Parts: sequence; C-alpha cells; structure tokens
Amino acid sequence: MVKLLIVDDHTIFRAGLVRLLEEGCSVDSVAQATDAQGALELVREQPFDAVLLDINLPVKSGLELLPALRAVAPRLPVIMLSMYSAEQYALRAYEAGASAYVSKDMDADVLMAAIRKVVSGGRYITPDVADQMLRKIDAVPGNSPHLQLSEREYNVMIRIATGTSLTSIAQEMHLSVKTVSTYRTRLLTKLGLDGNVELVRYALQHRLID
Repeated sequence: MVKLLIVDDHTIFRAGLVRLLEEGCSVDSVAQATDAQGALELVREQPFDAVLLDINLPVKSGLELLPALRAVAPRLPVIMLSMYSAEQYALRAYEAGASAYVSKDMDADVLMAAIRKVVSGGRYITPDVADQMLRKIDAVPGNSPHLQLSEREYNVMIRIATGTSLTSIAQEMHLSVKTVSTYRTRLLTKLGLDGNVELVRYALQHRLID
C-alpha cells in the first residue's frame, strides 16, 4: 500500500486527485497540504512514499519548496505537478531533485505510471518531456543568463513573456504588485534587457515559451 502527500492550494483539484488516486492506485492514505509550511510539517511528522507537489503555491513555489523537502527527507520521491509546459519548468524541476514531472493536462494513466515508478525507487519522464528537455538543452548555452535567475524571478519572467499583466502575476503568486515589479526590474537587469518586448524575444529564442 502507498501513502502519499498532495501539496496544492486548490481545494477542488485536491479533492478530484484524491478520488483519482483512490480509484487508480493501491493507496493506503492521502494527506493534504495547501502550502510549503504545511507540507514541511507533515513530512517531519510522518513518513510518505511520495509527494505530489504543485509548482504554483502561495508564498513559496513548489520549486522553492523542493530543496527544503529534500533536506528533511532526502530519499522521499517528489512528483512535480504543473499547469505549465515541460519546456518552461521540467528541466529546473529535475535539476532541483524531482523524481518526475507531470503536466496537469496529461492523462491520468501518466500520473499513475509516475507514482508507481518513483515509489519503486526510479525516476519517471514521459517521451514528450524528454524530447522537449533535450531540445532545450541543445538550444541553451551553459552560460545563458536566465539560468542565473532565482525561482521567483524565473516565474515572473515566464508569466511576463506569456503576456500576463503584473497585477495578474501578483494575484497568482500571492505577492504585491510592487514586489512583482521589483522582480521584473531585477530579472531584466540580469538578462541585460530593456523591456517586455526584448524579454518576449529572449524567451522565444531560448524556447522558454511557445
């Protein structure tokens, strides 16, 4: 039997995922957390066979939480769940120590396969994700400026590049507009860009967005 932890701030999504897991896997229990602090507390209190971790969490993102989870439980497999394409986040997730990366729009069978694989001690990657990651690695020089961005800066960059307003970014990331604006200024400086138009062009050239 398998004991899982779901970390996601959307109640309806968690409820649907719990039902899916109970029907599709031999799951003994499914604990739930809505943010990084709650997830860390649960991992410290009890053992889990795997964590299903959403990238987009309030206060601290899933990618920011991942190293802390690894520090508390180094052998605990973490499956990153994301509404974003693999080209944007998969490589960073695996580099941070994720055992699998599953897009939320993939078939349920993919998630089930990922859970079975990581619980047995392996790492899981879909053919599509592997192909996208390889193309990204081939296209991105090792010294590309965006590799030096913090997770928050990278998240803001992707959202701006896809046309999201600063106000919407602030709401999605649970930050103030002023803070998001500060991240924008910092990332533009690090990338050596003058504004949003150049930022979009940069993201397209490096295959960070479609």
